[in-house]
Amino acid sequence: MSFSMDEIDLTILTLLQPNSFLTNTELAKKVGMAPSAVLERIKKLEQKGIIEGYPTRIKAEALELKLLAFIFVKTSEGPGNASVAKQLSKIPEVLELHHIAGEDCYLLKVRTKDPQSLILLMREKFRIPNLLSTKTTIVLETLKETNQLPIPKT
Repeated sequence: MSFSMDEIDLTILTLLQPNSFLTNTELAKKVGMAPSAVLERIKKLEQKGIIEGYPTRIKAEALELKLLAFIFVKTSEGPGNASVAKQLSKIPEVLELHHIAGEDCYLLKVRTKDPQSLILLMREKFRIPNLLSTKTTIVLETLKETNQLPIPKT
């Protein structure tokens, strides 16, 4: 799907992405437009699905979710069958689920309290038909983690 955006749209996205709390008036001043025009542009970006939402980011440690791990999953499913993925996507600890190319089928990003919680998660919630194997990598230190996309300059 292709989205048509001009320099003003990209500027609005650049300003909103790191700080969705900007008021319409503040945003209008930074863009150099009337607040009503900026609001109309934001509504169009939302309607087109370019702006998907305004999420609240919570510090994982505040919820005692100190362990971050990536899990590679291999399944025995044939092409076009995603029943394992559907079941994995329902697990709250699974923050991201990616269908990947290569030896494995899926890559998951998970957060748990500690190594014991990760073991429990995998023993109890990964009992899924057609799930053949997993490989887990535990993160020792996060140097950068963001959901902000690089917005091209025009």
